[in-house]
Amino acid sequence: MSNTGPESTVPGEPRGGGGAGLCPAGADVGQGREPLEGRRIWFVGIGGAGLSSYAFLARAWGAEVGGWDWVETPYLRSLRGVEIEISPDPIAPDGWEVVVSTAFANRAEGRSRADFLAELVSLRAQSIVVAGTHGKSTTSGMIAFVLAELGHDPAWLIGAEIPQLGGNAGAGEGPLVVEGDESDRTIEGLRPAIAVVTNVELDHHAAFASGAELADLFEGWLEHVPQVVRGWEQEPVDFELAVPGQHNRRNAAAALAALELTGIDRGAAARVLARFRGAGRRYELVGEAGGVTVVDDYAHHPTELAAVIAAAREQTSGRVLVLFQPHLYSRTRHLAAEFGAALSAADGACVTEIYAARETPVAGVSGKLVLDALEPGVRAGWAPTVEGGVRIVRSWARAGDLVLTLGAGDVGRAGRLLLELL
Repeated sequence: MSNTGPESTVPGEPRGGGGAGLCPAGADVGQGREPLEGRRIWFVGIGGAGLSSYAFLARAWGAEVGGWDWVETPYLRSLRGVEIEISPDPIAPDGWEVVVSTAFANRAEGRSRADFLAELVSLRAQSIVVAGTHGKSTTSGMIAFVLAELGHDPAWLIGAEIPQLGGNAGAGEGPLVVEGDESDRTIEGLRPAIAVVTNVELDHHAAFASGAELADLFEGWLEHVPQVVRGWEQEPVDFELAVPGQHNRRNAAAALAALELTGIDRGAAARVLARFRGAGRRYELVGEAGGVTVVDDYAHHPTELAAVIAAAREQTSGRVLVLFQPHLYSRTRHLAAEFGAALSAADGACVTEIYAARETPVAGVSGKLVLDALEPGVRAGWAPTVEGGVRIVRSWARAGDLVLTLGAGDVGRAGRLLLELL
């Protein structure tokens, strides 16, 4: 089908011009020819946060693009007019180069998303890749936002919507800002001018045997990058941000360090960064009803849960209630005790069944492992489904409470459902 979609702000409309001190030149730039001109590229899994952004940029850089997904997603709004097939099974027509999402690698043949992303990064001489276990999307968004506001016309590929930029992808002619991913070792093949690693903590237990193996991956990658920012070497910023939490003060410090490496004045960058309001599903205000505030966040690791709950404590003097949907059987099996400890910082926590994503069920592994790990005294609830969890949290909530809906699965819809019941 042709994706025409409803009218909306298209992510990444160019803003401003190139800036002094930054080198936006890439392959064929300034020669009257776009770097991907003449190519036909078909994306299997085009509705995902990653491949939708790659398709957006590939089209802006001259390629004819199309793709398949099994369901329509909000990310497809930025691809109006693109041929998109929606069906249960992957489709890859003849006559196209095929790029396959990691999620469908065992169901379709083609070039890996990692390989294609490496090509995109190579086509922009001034490129910045942000990696690390936590804070990648927010830190990438901070960098792209500052570049845009200061007139440097960035391109960006980020795994979350950046509302102030209009989406998760942009095609400016300035520096390219990319969120890198360690979960499938994508970052190994990326060769940016600047690399940021926000932090290192084992999160993908099916891909890495230990934290040491993960740290080796990052350090091996950084050996190939001329300029490097390590987030843990930066002092958290001490000025007020529009996004709460110590974790965001650390994200901001890493972003500022990267921006300084591009030649941007730190003071000018800091003044703009203070106005950054966050990424989609990163401490995102869903709404308020009956005196109850509802905030949604992508947090899916114990460290992230703890950081978001701490940020909520900065925002309210009332109770903090959590609806948490665990993500992946492997992660839940290895980190159930840590999840329980993190959630115990809330006044009440309701846990749902695990969102399987790419994994198959594991005998004996359930969201109840997290529930059982909660400390005594924390109000606890169990609901196999998100809808059931919403009903439980609704029965707890009263005016003055702040409710967090947390997880990397489909729990993002819970906030709206809760507001309808309040």
